[in-house]
Amino acid sequence: MNDPLPGTTVPDHRGRTGLHLTGRDLDRNPRVEVTDVELLAAGWHVLRATTFRYRGDDGEWVTQKRETYDRGNGATILLYDPARRTVLLTRQFRYPVYINDHPDGMLIETAAGLLDDDDPLTAIRREAEEETGVRVDEVQHVFDVYMSPGSVTERLHFFAAAYDGSTRVGDRGGLEEEGEEIEILEFGIDDALQRIRSGEIQDAKTIMLLQWTVLDGPFSAGR
Repeated sequence: MNDPLPGTTVPDHRGRTGLHLTGRDLDRNPRVEVTDVELLAAGWHVLRATTFRYRGDDGEWVTQKRETYDRGNGATILLYDPARRTVLLTRQFRYPVYINDHPDGMLIETAAGLLDDDDPLTAIRREAEEETGVRVDEVQHVFDVYMSPGSVTERLHFFAAAYDGSTRVGDRGGLEEEGEEIEILEFGIDDALQRIRSGEIQDAKTIMLLQWTVLDGPFSAGR
């Protein structure tokens, strides 16, 4: 008899159990019936293969199988200085983009991180201070987005907050104990938008928040 996989009935290295049960009790959509959940890997995050029956528009039931990658939910924030019309971004090495044709893997982004056990607002205040050194109190919720719904379960919570760029000091951020080496960048909003057009800024969440600032946010024509 095979021993149970870590993360099922016995804890994995993070102390988690029941990872093979996720989705089995879902009943919000009467056209979907989950029939089996296979735990493929439980590293820092979780990879599952789920088999389910789906009733199509013709009323017929078909069996489908999907792999999902569960890394938890996250939050991101755009820091902006309304008086100076600037935004505060970060740049750090991202290995996944490096192996997928990014020139050097040094990606320009808004501050972001996983929620872990915090609510989105608490998490994004923490991430903003850790990555940029800026402490924010008044935070605006912008929207929530599923970034890669074909295979990744993550929902990302988007926020924005004003900062006073005239008092900002330092150009490095991140937690040394987590191996983070983060460069802090300050751009004028027009410069940042041009960097999207040139391809220098390629991160989806960052592009979405920068475009939001000029469509509906602090730099929109109606403000």
